[in-house]
Amino acid sequence: MPPDWQDILFMDKIETTGRYKKALEFLYSQLPMFSRVGAAAYKPGLDRTLKLDRLFDHPHEKFKSIHIAGTNGKGSTSHMLAAILQANGYKTGLYTSPHLVDFRERIRVNGEMIPMEAVTEFTEKWIKLSRTSDISPSFFELTMMMAFNWFAIQKVDYAIIETGMGGRLDSTNIITPEISVITNISFDHTQFLGDTLEKIASEKAGIIKKGIPVIIGEASPDTAAVFDLQAQNTGAPIYHAYTHPEIIEIKQSKTWGWDCTSSSVGCFTLPLAGMYQKYNINTVLATVKVMQETGINLNPHLVCEGIENVIKYTGLRGRWMKIADSPLTICDTGHNEAGIKEISTQLKELIDKKSVHLKAALRIVIGFVADKDIDHILPLLPSNALYYISQASIPRAMDAVALSVKCQQFGLHTVFTAHSVKDAYAQALSDSSKDDVIFIGGSTFVVADFLS
Repeated sequence: MPPDWQDILFMDKIETTGRYKKALEFLYSQLPMFSRVGAAAYKPGLDRTLKLDRLFDHPHEKFKSIHIAGTNGKGSTSHMLAAILQANGYKTGLYTSPHLVDFRERIRVNGEMIPMEAVTEFTEKWIKLSRTSDISPSFFELTMMMAFNWFAIQKVDYAIIETGMGGRLDSTNIITPEISVITNISFDHTQFLGDTLEKIASEKAGIIKKGIPVIIGEASPDTAAVFDLQAQNTGAPIYHAYTHPEIIEIKQSKTWGWDCTSSSVGCFTLPLAGMYQKYNINTVLATVKVMQETGINLNPHLVCEGIENVIKYTGLRGRWMKIADSPLTICDTGHNEAGIKEISTQLKELIDKKSVHLKAALRIVIGFVADKDIDHILPLLPSNALYYISQASIPRAMDAVALSVKCQQFGLHTVFTAHSVKDAYAQALSDSSKDDVIFIGGSTFVVADFLS
């Protein structure tokens, strides 16, 4: 009897999926993620990464790169730059973290996630090599090397590389990019990066390399001085995007996002609707200008095409992302003081605008990680909202009951508490009228649970 090829293909798929699941189990159990367990997974320094790099034959030397650091906005900036390069015909790698739903979101080539087979093969190769190796990499170090290895195999023209934390001691800092970008500086991960903006800026400034152009998206006088000094010491040409804005007009789109007019590429609609994207798009266009000056051929029309199609081209999710129109439902991964402040401002403006003509309530499904200093965050949240307290499905999540108590201490009106994000959202949806607004956020992992 001839073989049933459909059955064979089905069995092959089962085998591929099974091996992939085992590879992920290894990565998660043997190499805990900082994002899931916190400080216990943090391993600063470049020694292990340099050893891994030698072991895998220096894959980062086989493609050109652009390096992105900053407290907020580096993910959106990375995705937009990748989309611009893709639109202009360059084979483009994109490495970002953390992922929301699928581990493979971290590693993309022209928007396509790394195949399960490639994740499995790299992990199995590492398991064999580790038996005779003295390297004990972190989760981030090994998965970053997986990305570099995949980009080398795929022969990408450029890779956009987002730092994990900081810059100076971040494992991505082994690369020598064509251009470095620092989006902004605000308070986050202060236990590792320092308790002042100047100290945090000093860590981020560590990605500034000898003779390599660097774009600074936003800076205060104090942090600008840190960047200027590092650029001077390394002979790196420095560009301050915030002092010479490329965007000359920006207004809310009638659909979703921002209608932009720039001095360099003309008019386009940015589909990322968060208020904070006003800063990110200016950083992106300043970077585009420097890219062109360094010899990267970018057509202005295709730059606009890339920006307008960033979600389609790169799979970006979780940034002021509209889930439904009725009730209007939005999620956002912003989680530190600066990010929450921008989100709260936009939510207040949104509900005030709706309430002029309609009786609309703002319902916020929220949760945090346990090591977050929420005493500085809770006062930033809208006081006129109804709060649905949730807890992400990771060990590092803040207990929902404890968060509920804390919210009440800060005068926030909590109406429901659940140890599940989806349960909290389901209750918020059940309580809502069609004119209400539901927001889901506070933590990347709350959004991840919601979207999964």
